Order: sequence, then structure tokens, then C-alpha cells
Amino acid sequence: MTVTKIERADRKEVVGVVLSDKMDKTRVVAVERRLRHGKYGKVLTRSTKLYAHDEKNESKSGDRVRLMETRPLSKLKRWRLVDVLARASVGASLDEALGGKS
Repeated sequence: MTVTKIERADRKEVVGVVLSDKMDKTRVVAVERRLRHGKYGKVLTRSTKLYAHDEKNESKSGDRVRLMETRPLSKLKRWRLVDVLARASVGASLDEALGGKS
């Protein structure tokens, strides 16, 4: 009799900017995606707010982070923080971190 190991599918990973770090072990992260309008062809930017689990409270508001999909951890949390890619500069505003106008 042979035992087959069930392979787990690759989990989604996204990169975003931390909007809020006010909750304990939870971060609100804005993830932007670019898409082309179906009729007019203009490139549009859309953003989604995701709730992510940050076990060590290592990220702060404005940091650029990588998230990985995980099992539901609470009503809204379905992502966990993998690592901090870039720290927010001290004087930078949140709009600048998101790539907006200065």
C-alpha cells in the first residue's frame, strides 16, 4: 500500500503599504493593482484594504510589506505579514508612501 502526500497549492503573495498599525498584531495594508479599462483602454489604479496578522508588531504605518494568504484568523484577517521590504522614512507622509503627489 502506498501513501500519497497531498500537496498544498502555492499561496498568493502581494506587496502593499501599511495604512494603520493601531491594532495589536493587526495591520491594515493597501494593495494597489493596475488594470486597463475595457472600452477606453485607460490604465486605472485600484486599491484594496487587507487586514494582515503581524505576530511581532514589527511593521509601522507607511512601511512597504509583503503579505501571504493564510487561513481565516478572524472575521476580516486572511493574510499574514511575511517581511518588511522598506521602512517608512521619518518625514514622509502616507500619500508619498502610496506613490501620490508630494
